[in-house]
Amino acid sequence: MSSESRKKNAPVVRRRKLVEGILAAGRESSAATVMLHTAIAERSGLTATDTKTIDTLIRLGPVTAGELAGYTGLATASVTSLIDRLEKKDLVRRARDSRDRRRVIVKPVLERIADCQNVFGPIREGFAQVLENYDDEQLETILDFMHRSSHRARQLTAAITAGPSPLVRKFLTRARPRRAKSKSR
Repeated sequence: MSSESRKKNAPVVRRRKLVEGILAAGRESSAATVMLHTAIAERSGLTATDTKTIDTLIRLGPVTAGELAGYTGLATASVTSLIDRLEKKDLVRRARDSRDRRRVIVKPVLERIADCQNVFGPIREGFAQVLENYDDEQLETILDFMHRSSHRARQLTAAITAGPSPLVRKFLTRARPRRAKSKSR
């Protein structure tokens, strides 16, 4: 390859390396975040899904189980079991919608959740310090990426919980350990 061709391809190669680097860093960040939230949840006697659902309810406010399923991407049956678990621990309450008595609203029990939220203050401050390294334009780009990637993750979660596609089924079939064939006598 001539030096002129390399110069022409340099931006393409650089972009490919940057995208691959971001995807790899995203995987690492995702794994670290899951482990962090799992550790926090276990300390509270909850699951990571429980704590993230509570966080979602705090951010969104009271919602129906169906709305919660739509936002999290979890199947409605899974959300019903999740709400049952959280209600038994007095972390959420079901209440009739005052405008439509047929609808049931799920509300976080903020008094009970306050203790759990104290854990996140120092974590939030630590991440805020990391963000101090970026100027406003970079922060706008990071914010845009975070919104878009969260939206994409919710889409993927919904697609997976709705039932695996042929591609996912193929992957899951390959990922299962093969059983040893029994010897016939």
